[in-house]
Amino acid sequence: MNDDTQVLLSGLAFPEAPRWRNNRLWFTDQHAGKIMTVNLAGETQCVFTMDNLPGGLGWLPDGTLLVVSMNQRMVYRLQKNKLICHADLSGITDFYCNDMLVDHQGRAYVGNFGYDLHRGAAPVPGKLAMIEPTGQVQVVADKLIFANGMVMTADKKTLIVAETFASQLTVFGINDEGLLDDGRVWADVGNATPDGICLDAEGAIWLASPTTKEVIRVALGGAILEKIRPIGTPYACMLGGADRQTLFILSSETDDPAQAKVLQSGRIEIVEVGVPGEGLP
Repeated sequence: MNDDTQVLLSGLAFPEAPRWRNNRLWFTDQHAGKIMTVNLAGETQCVFTMDNLPGGLGWLPDGTLLVVSMNQRMVYRLQKNKLICHADLSGITDFYCNDMLVDHQGRAYVGNFGYDLHRGAAPVPGKLAMIEPTGQVQVVADKLIFANGMVMTADKKTLIVAETFASQLTVFGINDEGLLDDGRVWADVGNATPDGICLDAEGAIWLASPTTKEVIRVALGGAILEKIRPIGTPYACMLGGADRQTLFILSSETDDPAQAKVLQSGRIEIVEVGVPGEGLP
């Protein structure tokens, strides 16, 4: 167990959806409605403030930022400091949208809760949507129990999805059109609840587990390789820095929307690890 994380940034409501790009960590301060960046010196920038809940982030090949509006169940393009509808997912999702991964061609994979988590609804399977660069939407997987963080391997042939409340990582093969095969379990992670995830150069996955308050490095098949216990409850993680060996851990004392706004207990913690990141976040 490692207790040596350092706090890079504090005073956030609920940081989520980290991405490493252009020497900065991009993330959403979800319950504050902000898209933000921070560098390793702790210098921050608020890129945009939304009236809704920002979720996953990604970029089209031309550099245009995409952002999930969770409660609207929409994906927007941020252009000239305005949000423009990229895709409407309300017709194929039953509750909030969640994280997103955008590949090198601009295809966006978007998960969703599937049910009302904060009001205590019983878990039901949700769908995974794929949005073409043109904005066309189709369902590429279903029966996912709270699809959350995603990674894509560097060869662009494999997508791995965290199913938070199934306590597993699920892997899908990707064909040339971006469609997925039927999928299979990549790792059963026991009593952990994988939220945000990232992939390293040895093919292992770091996962943030809020219920066990750990960040865990796991191998294909489920063997636990390392554990880190951050200061706060971790909800997401990302490998970045000049050599991609800085593990950014996004933590908070609560994920309750009302409490998060009041407590402002969100942090970005960092720790150096031995294996650099690889593949798409």
